[in-house]
Amino acid sequence: MKAKDSSMIFQLDGIPSLSQVFPLAIQHVVVMIVGCVTPALIISSVAGLDSFGKVLLVQSALVIAALSTLLQLFPVGHLLGSGLPVIMGVSFAYLSSMQAIVEGYDVGTIFGAELVGGIVAVIVGLNIKHLRRFFPPLITGTVVFTIGLSLYPTAINYMAGGAGSATFGSWQNWVVSIFTLVVVTNLNHFAKGIVKLASILIGMACGYLLSLCFGMVDFVPIAQASVFQLPRIAPFGIHFRLSACVAVGMLFAINSIQAIGDFSATTMGAMGREPTDKELRGGIIGYGVSNIVGSLIGGLPTATYSQNVGIVTSTKVINRSVLGLAAGILLVAGLVPKFSAVLTTIPQCVLGGATISVFASIAMTGMKLVVSQPMNYRNTSIVGLAAALGMGLSMSEAALSTFPEWFVIIFGKSPVVIATLVAVLLNIILPHKED
Repeated sequence: MKAKDSSMIFQLDGIPSLSQVFPLAIQHVVVMIVGCVTPALIISSVAGLDSFGKVLLVQSALVIAALSTLLQLFPVGHLLGSGLPVIMGVSFAYLSSMQAIVEGYDVGTIFGAELVGGIVAVIVGLNIKHLRRFFPPLITGTVVFTIGLSLYPTAINYMAGGAGSATFGSWQNWVVSIFTLVVVTNLNHFAKGIVKLASILIGMACGYLLSLCFGMVDFVPIAQASVFQLPRIAPFGIHFRLSACVAVGMLFAINSIQAIGDFSATTMGAMGREPTDKELRGGIIGYGVSNIVGSLIGGLPTATYSQNVGIVTSTKVINRSVLGLAAGILLVAGLVPKFSAVLTTIPQCVLGGATISVFASIAMTGMKLVVSQPMNYRNTSIVGLAAALGMGLSMSEAALSTFPEWFVIIFGKSPVVIATLVAVLLNIILPHKED
């Protein structure tokens, strides 16, 4: 009976003992929780939210990560959810576009665009067979690579203490951020097991302790936060702007296609098979629906978490009870504002030191997808032109100064939209055979 119970964690269904499930669930939470709340922390700073608003945004990020994960693990009917062992969380892929929206409009506009994006994802899921051919690895890799590049200035500004802060660029900020980065990098390359997987969390903890020595941490938000609070409906409002909806909607279409990669990696690496059409369709539709729900409770856009896919494929632990308990822990954490308030006290220089390695890995993930294709003249032209136009326009605000505001928000603030359009169009137009 004991042997049978042990083998159950390697099966999709069944309920293993709590002593087996709990440490494995904690492992998943440790690996993803920093990545889940960091976009909320960055957006709240860009938007200038007060301590209550910051706590609310972090709380909603944890809650929507839990709900969207549970929907993927335990599908509703035949269309909502993949039934595969994946973890969902707030995604960095939307960060540059969300920053542009907040700077041009407000936080509520993000949630209006997210609601529209969720609908786009549902449409993509229903038509996945027909749309998939427009986004081969060359195109998705180019987009992911551009996303990573676009986030580098954000990380550098945070390492310096956060643009606009009174201590921006001070030596204390740089000492803390570089110390955090050194810890993360060392653990990534020299540690093993859970310590390596939790390198970002441990690095941030070390950076946090050092920042305490410099008096950078303000504990007032923790004292002001309540012990328990349910998510609120539209806590920041829901506003619709055409430019924001177009920009974010396009990202949702891309991430819907990219999710196929994570679903495929999970089934091939841990289950020895390709995902079925039903699993892909249900997973993408579930992704869209969960983001529609997220927009209503103040949860920022989510996506599948590749680092958790890595854990599943390396350990072969696919039991849904393990990932379900991880989602349950996230949900409880999200319902306790005191916990969310602790996360909001993390200094921006610590966030910058920890996340620059994350942004670098995003860019390199895109590059790996790109080089998985033949690097002939046609393909290098597509990648080079898409990245050049996307990054070039987003870094030169004056270049589009005479264009309408809506046009600048869509095409000038974030490089992802231009890079995607150029890459897709060139892939369709340019001949596949070289002279």
